[in-house]
Amino acid sequence: MTRHTLIDNVGTAARPAAAMPSACESGGCGSSSHDPRLAPAPPSFGAVIVNGVEIEPEAIALEIQHHPAPDGVTAWKEAARALAIRELLLQEARHLGIEPDSQEDEAGRGEIEEDAIIRVLLERQLEPAAAGEEECRRYYQNRINRFRTPDLFEASHILIEPDGDDDGAWASAEAQASAIVAELGDDPQMFASAAREFSKCPSAHQNGSLGQIRRGELVDAVQTALEALPEGTTGREPVRSRFGWHVLRLQRKIDGRTLPFDVVKDKIVDMLEARAWAVAASHYTAKLARSAEIEGVQIDPAAIGGA
Repeated sequence: MTRHTLIDNVGTAARPAAAMPSACESGGCGSSSHDPRLAPAPPSFGAVIVNGVEIEPEAIALEIQHHPAPDGVTAWKEAARALAIRELLLQEARHLGIEPDSQEDEAGRGEIEEDAIIRVLLERQLEPAAAGEEECRRYYQNRINRFRTPDLFEASHILIEPDGDDDGAWASAEAQASAIVAELGDDPQMFASAAREFSKCPSAHQNGSLGQIRRGELVDAVQTALEALPEGTTGREPVRSRFGWHVLRLQRKIDGRTLPFDVVKDKIVDMLEARAWAVAASHYTAKLARSAEIEGVQIDPAAIGGA
């Protein structure tokens, strides 16, 4: 987490990253994707005022898109709260005579002026504790599973799709998949040839290869059956998913390994320092909120770190 992200956390919502598609999802062996939910329409509430400065309704309406919520009322409240906190920080920065010192990101884009002002304010006002060696090692030991590379499964499959949705079509597809299993045995060349001839997944052009799969990249039934196979073998029973019947082959499993502390130390330092900055910023913002006059939205100092 960078200090710029910290500004997002205390002043407005962090923008969600786009979801990455799962492996081979278009071909029926990965989990399905979801369409992003449209932002709820802003409800009509009273004015939101921070120390005499009104947050424009249009600004709240624009901010709502960054606050996914089950209903419009909750989204509006979260957006209004974020902008009220942002206004608190800007007012304090102006009171202290802070000028923007815009920085560029890796793509050469400069900061928005208000973001730069808030960043400079926090850099000057906050003094979070630095992460020491002992704290980093303790974090590593207590969460060592987080620093383990994932198990990988080098796998292939043949997808037999039913010709329709009725029971007869599914039974016919199962019979074809079972016949293929009976012919293949564990021969990898025969599997590759059958995948090219019969599989309806785009992976057929790569002899049915799915590459190296991590847990969670395949539908549950297929993943479970794949992990039960010994290396270098083809499953003796086809596996059903909503896409059809799968003939599975596990070429090999690559066990994950725990990364040494020295390899991940810098990452841990960055994480702990970002967390320290977030805590310090929350307490600082809570202090401003306690002494502010705020109307139209509720900002609980305890909820943002104040005590």
